[in-house]
Order: sequence, then structure tokens, then C-alpha cells
Amino acid sequence: MAAEIHSRPQSRRPVLLSKVEGHQDAVSAALLIPKEDGVITAGEDRTIRVWLKRDSGQYWPSIYHTMSSPCSAMAYHHDSRRIFVGQDNGAIMEFHISEDFNKMNFVKTYPAHQNRVSAITFCLASEWVISTGHDKCVSWMCTRSGSMLGRHYFTSWASCLQYDHETQHAFVGDYSGQITLLKLEQNMCSVITTLKGHEGSITSLWWDPVQRLLFSGASDHSIIMWDIGGRKGRTLLLQGHHDKVQAICYIQLTRQLVSCSADGGIAVWNMDISREEAPQWLESDSCQKCEQPFFWNIKQMWDTKTIGLRQHHCRKCGQAVCGKCSTKRSSYPIMGFEFQVRVCDSCFESIKDEDRTSLATFHEGKHNISHMSMDISRGLMVTCGSDRIVKIWDMTPVVGCSLATGFSSR
Repeated sequence: MAAEIHSRPQSRRPVLLSKVEGHQDAVSAALLIPKEDGVITAGEDRTIRVWLKRDSGQYWPSIYHTMSSPCSAMAYHHDSRRIFVGQDNGAIMEFHISEDFNKMNFVKTYPAHQNRVSAITFCLASEWVISTGHDKCVSWMCTRSGSMLGRHYFTSWASCLQYDHETQHAFVGDYSGQITLLKLEQNMCSVITTLKGHEGSITSLWWDPVQRLLFSGASDHSIIMWDIGGRKGRTLLLQGHHDKVQAICYIQLTRQLVSCSADGGIAVWNMDISREEAPQWLESDSCQKCEQPFFWNIKQMWDTKTIGLRQHHCRKCGQAVCGKCSTKRSSYPIMGFEFQVRVCDSCFESIKDEDRTSLATFHEGKHNISHMSMDISRGLMVTCGSDRIVKIWDMTPVVGCSLATGFSSR
């Protein structure tokens, strides 16, 4: 019995359709099976499970397979019904699922990493399985022969991965807060560029090949949109979470970004408007408003016989200011600041009430979220985390459309 998805918004929050419980440890990954009322999960309890919805409305496991090591990452290719499961021991195992989703056959093992696998993607056109791991590398292997094609090493753990199948470009985020763009070839790769902007480790990436936009979430609680397509390298900063951003998904049809954080927060960002890029922070030895010296400016402190002040930055203009010249706080959603942030007094006066209107909606998932994925065609989302619970959500009331028909209420 299929879950009923309303074609028009009935409320303005995600609707919890089902809870799936049964794992004995944290659930590392959960994926919705396209065109089926089913979920595939992989957990730290070393199990892979395929859950199908029964006539009672409950999800029950039709496949229950125990691995030799905790499952840390998973990729599923629906057309070929192939599952790739990364493990804590660095191996990736491939399985094939039967058409009725009641049987899973082992295909082969890939010795991809020397440590925990953090992300996997599969490219059918090239028959490559690409992965990142805590051994500080990205690897790509041939699924026909099972042989290693290439590896590229980083200075810290490689934490997440996105891949452009058409251009063979890979985006790899790592624990240093850097994103590396690589061009993968049969037996080699080349570094195209590195992206630096986060102040914490990269926890999630999403690549939109249509608009050529890359979104990154990090442990600094922020999201950055990188304009890879070439419009002068524009970046947009989004700040609305209270904990590290664990997963993101961009809905190209409606120009909305869905993000989830470790504290259970679910945010839906309106990206279909003209946003302002946050300014670069300016450096100065004295306040750029009142010209009082900062505490390291010994010469000016001596000349003026004053005590140096602490340096702050206005989030709207980027100027270096002292506390007395930045006593105000304001949200400024058009620049991505959904929270109140420090602004200088003159910028505060320039911000109108309508400028403070939120450009995102925030919702409570009511469980720790470590992983999220969406079936965009049906407007469904699945979340999972360390509480061992998998939740299936109807997101159509929030994104404002039935994605299957293309109807939008906006």
C-alpha cells in the first residue's frame, strides 16, 4: 500500500509517515527505493537490511544480511539493483538485489581503503566505484575486474564525495575544511582546484550538474554554495543550524536546498531569489568607524595614551570594528544570516524590517540526524542517526510542490 502524497500543501511542516526500528546500533545510511515502498539501511551493527512496507502500513525486513565489519557508507543503483556497502575495515562489498527485493546475492569485494570508508558513488557508464576513506584518500576501482585504477591522497581524512558523471570530476571534502576538485582518468588524476571557506571539517556535499552548483555543509554549522559554473567564483554563505550540518540535498526543480543537522534540525532554504554574497572580512590595526586602536596596535596606544580594544567584524559590510561601534545584532537572511549576528551600528540602521524576513523554514526532526537522502520525484525524505531510528518524511508540504507532477504553489 503506497503512502499517500498530497499534491497540494496541507501543512507547512514535514509529515512523518513512518518510523523504522530494529537496528542494534547507529544507522550509517538509509536510502529510499525508487518507485517502491521500501528502504535500504546499513548500520554500525554490521547489518544491511531491505525494509518493505506491508499491508499493515509497517515496514518489515525482507532482507537481513550480516557483514564482517560495521557498515559505514552505502550507494544503490536502482536500474541495475546493485548495492555497494563500505565498511569500517576499508573494504567495499557489492551485492545484487532480486526484482522482488527478497533476495540479495554477493558479487565481489573491493579492497578500496585501509581504514573506514566514508562515502561511495557508482558510475554505470564507466563501471567505476569511487570512494573516500579515513585513510586520507579517494580511490576509484573497476567494477568489471575489481582492480584498483587509482588513488589520490590528502593531508587529512576524506569525509565526503560527489561525482560529475559527464565530466569525470570528483569533489572531495576533508576534515581540514577543504574541498578538492579532481579530474579522474583511467589510471591517474589531476587536481583542478581547492575550495576553502569553512572553519570546520566538511561533513556533506551536493553537486547539481544542471546549474553547476556545489553545496557544502560543515561542522562549523554553516553551508556554502559554490558557483562552479563560472560566474566569477561567487559563493553564498547560509547560517541557520545550531549544530554540524550532516546532509544536504538541492532540489533543482523548485530551487530549494534541504539540509539536516546533528541536533535534528531540518531546514529548507529558498534559493530562487537573488541573494547577496557575504563580504570578506577586512583587517585593520584600528576600528574602521571610530579609529580607536586594537589591542595589538602598540604604537597608536602609546601615542594616544589609550587602552587597545578587541577587534570584531560587521557581518554585513565586513569592516573591522570595536565593540562600541557594533553594539547591535540583526538577522540578514538575504546574505544567509538567519540568526542574529553582529553588525556595525551604521549597517544596523540600514537594515529595514522587511530585510529581516526569513528566506528559509526550520523544522524539528526530533532525533539525531547523521544521514539523510531524498526521493525527489516523490518528495520523500529518509533520515537516520545514532538513535537507531529511521524516519520517512513527506516533504511536499514544505517544498511546496508535488515533484512528480511539477506543480508548484509558489
